[in-house]
Amino acid sequence: MLDYWLLGLALMLVIEGILPFLLPAQWREVFRRAVTLSDGQLRFLGLTSMLLGLLLLYWVK
Repeated sequence: MLDYWLLGLALMLVIEGILPFLLPAQWREVFRRAVTLSDGQLRFLGLTSMLLGLLLLYWVK
């Protein structure tokens, strides 16, 4: 079970690193805009991301 968690973490880190590696200026702009969002907006984005991840896991399983 731990192997799957580590594989998932490794895949997440690879995916997270693609944008800053390929398009650093655009990534910096996206990050700058994200900093200006309110707490509620950030929480909504986080919740949406988690729900999409859960749906993807359900679909794959």
